Amino acid sequence: MMVRYERPYSHAAHWARRFARIAFAIFALSLAAHRFGPLTTPHFLGLVGLSGVFALLGVLLAVVGLARLWQVAAVGGLASASALVYAAPTLGFIGFGVEQYLTRPAIYDVSTDTVTPPPWLKVPQTEESWLKRNPTVTPEDREAQIVAYPGLTGRRYDGALDRVFQGVRNVVEKTRVGITQELGVENTRADLEDLAVRPNAGADAAVEPENVPVPESRPEIALEGAIPGRRSSDVVLQGEWRTLIAGFRFDVLIRLREEAETTFVDLRVASRYGQHDLGIGAAFADQFLRALDAELLGIAGD
Repeated sequence: MMVRYERPYSHAAHWARRFARIAFAIFALSLAAHRFGPLTTPHFLGLVGLSGVFALLGVLLAVVGLARLWQVAAVGGLASASALVYAAPTLGFIGFGVEQYLTRPAIYDVSTDTVTPPPWLKVPQTEESWLKRNPTVTPEDREAQIVAYPGLTGRRYDGALDRVFQGVRNVVEKTRVGITQELGVENTRADLEDLAVRPNAGADAAVEPENVPVPESRPEIALEGAIPGRRSSDVVLQGEWRTLIAGFRFDVLIRLREEAETTFVDLRVASRYGQHDLGIGAAFADQFLRALDAELLGIAGD
């Protein structure tokens, strides 16, 4: 007489797969809507948190299903394994964010010039929703940046302003920064009128003028709307950058300043939402400056 063993059925394993699939669907759809659609960052992070709850439930039930499989050979091993696979993207995304949140300083604005950061041409305006933050960057925030990212400093290049500006333009295209505001770009264009030689310049110089003008002191002109910390000869570019996968938005400001025979480049990067940028701003600034070093290889100074 044949005895047939009926394996018990693990309801926990199959519910784990259902919860994990729901978590994966919410995460994938919200990620696509945030990266390519109209979904804002606060709503995206809220949906990610919801998917994380479903994913965590799926993992816990999958563990129960695997335990039942080990103890009594209950049906549901494949369901438990697939639940872990479906839950992995959501929990991995959340886990990486939590790790960065705990190990990086709680700042959202980084600058290579911590003393006089380049001011925005147009102050970014966003609907913060539940991701509130301090409206101004405090000196304590700058100190926290210096401690966390001591190597994040500006670059000085032994080259003319127009040469360095062209290199910056190339790096802007490579790093997918969309320029929205410009100031002082005309300073990079060579003044050809000053270089042109008039045909009768020598003859005019030989004629002595009848009335010799008396030099007077230069009048002081008040510049309306002048922004502190910016010179009239500066070249400033402001744009927007988005992370490749999640599509988080960052505002980027690039300042070029000609000093003697060199050009100094400063960079400012700020996240759009929240008090914490998870270290993404500093990572992008470092990537941008390294790319600029490579673009202007051979003329980099200290």
